Amino acid sequence: MHIKQKLCVVTGSRAEYGLLKHFIKEINESDAFELILLVTGSHLSEKFGLTFNEIKSDGFFINRKIDIQVNKDNPDDIANSTALSIRGFSGAYKDFNPVLIILLGDRYELLGAAIAAMYHQIPIAHLHGGELTLGAMDDSIRHSLTKLSHIHFVANEVYRNRVIQLGENPSLVFNVGGLGVDAIKRVNLLSKKQLEEKLQLKFKERNLLVTFHPVTLEKSSSHQMEELLKALAIRDDYQIIFTMPNADPNSKVLFEMIENFVKNRANSSLFKSLGQTYYYSCLAQVDAVIGNSSSGLLEAPSFYKATVNIGERQSGRLKASSVIDCDPDFISINNAIDKIYTKTFQDIVSKTINPYGNGEAVNAIVKHLKNLSFGSLIKKRFYDL
Repeated sequence: MHIKQKLCVVTGSRAEYGLLKHFIKEINESDAFELILLVTGSHLSEKFGLTFNEIKSDGFFINRKIDIQVNKDNPDDIANSTALSIRGFSGAYKDFNPVLIILLGDRYELLGAAIAAMYHQIPIAHLHGGELTLGAMDDSIRHSLTKLSHIHFVANEVYRNRVIQLGENPSLVFNVGGLGVDAIKRVNLLSKKQLEEKLQLKFKERNLLVTFHPVTLEKSSSHQMEELLKALAIRDDYQIIFTMPNADPNSKVLFEMIENFVKNRANSSLFKSLGQTYYYSCLAQVDAVIGNSSSGLLEAPSFYKATVNIGERQSGRLKASSVIDCDPDFISINNAIDKIYTKTFQDIVSKTINPYGNGEAVNAIVKHLKNLSFGSLIKKRFYDL
């Protein structure tokens, strides 16, 4: 009888789960692998919408919830959450004994999961490595995860070269494209009318989707948010849809600023978590994504929607022609939003090409995993250029 290999997938946030969902489904239904699903981070926080319920409603069994107490957001609390992550994942690996850990992205809870895997001598497959976000501590975490990992699935050839530059074996670095494009191809979008009914809002002639996360390597996140809200406050004829900031240092103050803004304006709404179907359905209806989220770079171009990318948080990432970079001040943000609606830029947006693949990443990753032997990976050699 064929024994399935235990693959452990970790998810700690709504955004990364949205990218992982279809991969998790493939592993769950595979005849070669047994899925071990570990859920942590903001998924378990009421403040962030208890999004583990979305995972359950998608039909997945959660093998263990690892609570790392993400409700506070100062540096000491984030450090303690990372420590709790190491401890919690160590216990889970001991109990479930997987042959491979799969991590996507660059968040601190994943760093804890990777450190625990290192001590348990379990190899790691890392997704979306090699990218740059110069305005966030995610950059350091992402590269650290690359060095702790053994197999790499990247979104672009530029990122593949960067992972190899970090000393990783080229034969284990695979350019499969971004998982966001896969998710977009597979989701069933709601109609405009369905979306209005579900979200209890009314789309206007002009509509914006706003996600602004803390800029973790700068002291000015709240000032930047203030400038963004000033630029949005003068647009009473727009429908403005906010999604909540990440569980990062200083997220609390940003969340409170958005709450106060929305409270006084009938044309704006705030959602703790839209979930993938609602989020993509909103993307299909709005004119642009505004803020500093990776979604504006990885996903919005596939909908032929403009992105106003504010400040340095995503600096260094590959960008489609539909992305407008602007400084984090009122005048720059205001000018960028105005630019969205010019005929010249709309023509550019209509022809944009997403640099993050063609939507075949999940199939490629599963195929590579089936062809790899994990037992020989744990002793890594540094690959010198």
